[in-house]
Amino acid sequence: MTVFSKTSKMYFTKSIVLLAVASVTLVSCKKPSIGATKANEEIEAIYAVNAFRTTEGNMDNYLEFGGDVASVSAVAVMPDMAGKVSRIRFSVGDTVKKDDIIAYVDASRPGMNYSASPVKAPIAGRITAIPPTVGTMVSQQTAIATISNTDILEVKINIAERFISRIKEKQNAIITFDAYPNEKFEAYAHEVSPVLDTSTRTMSVKLRFNKKDDRIKVGMYGRVKLITDTIQNALIVPTTAIVQKNEEPFVYVVSNRNGSQASVRLQKIEEGITVDNMTEIIDGLVAGDEIVIKGQSLLNDGSKVNVISVSELD
Repeated sequence: MTVFSKTSKMYFTKSIVLLAVASVTLVSCKKPSIGATKANEEIEAIYAVNAFRTTEGNMDNYLEFGGDVASVSAVAVMPDMAGKVSRIRFSVGDTVKKDDIIAYVDASRPGMNYSASPVKAPIAGRITAIPPTVGTMVSQQTAIATISNTDILEVKINIAERFISRIKEKQNAIITFDAYPNEKFEAYAHEVSPVLDTSTRTMSVKLRFNKKDDRIKVGMYGRVKLITDTIQNALIVPTTAIVQKNEEPFVYVVSNRNGSQASVRLQKIEEGITVDNMTEIIDGLVAGDEIVIKGQSLLNDGSKVNVISVSELD
């Protein structure tokens, strides 16, 4: 049986403590694994963006109005005498020649019989309205029919006084109709009134279509874009590409392109006019630059990006 003295016991305990400390020290000094090193490394973010390739094009500034389609000439046909409409020979939409008989008016009264009076067309054209029906009593001031020249149509618009300095004859216009939502009909300012309507403070302008189109009908409502100014060879970008920093306009230009991988730089620009969500760039870009148009809200100068798609001006 082995007997330890009190001193020996204390020495033995201290030795065990020292060995434990040494073991912990060795473990803590051990080199970290490769996986742990990679986990601690900072990963650089790459942002997915859509880009736009800048090109030069014409930019049209315009004013927008609404107006009704009407024939250039329309004549109301009146009877020579008062009486009852006894016969109508034509319908709306029919074409007539000058002196064609449109209707007859019977002026007979009780005890007085008269031959029916013919109502003749004063001009050639298309009948666009026949208000009365057979049996209707009419006077010399009642329109039996309206004859219009539908070969030449026009749209009348009224220009507010503050815009009249931008209006002149021969200006081009684009007219659209709800009936043909994807169609654009070209027209021009044929007549500009030399005076203003004092009650509405507006100036009348008549637009004529560049070519005849049977789809356009008298009475249709058209939306007019009257082009007041055209900028030739303008550098145009989507307005959504422009970001504001310190109340100044910037865009992110794609640089160091390698396939879809690239970086961006923050470029200050000078803006011109804005029309239909497209903005003219006066300074800061050149044709062919690719700029970020979607995904730029998270970017900073020098950010890495993955360019998903690149669009161009139509």
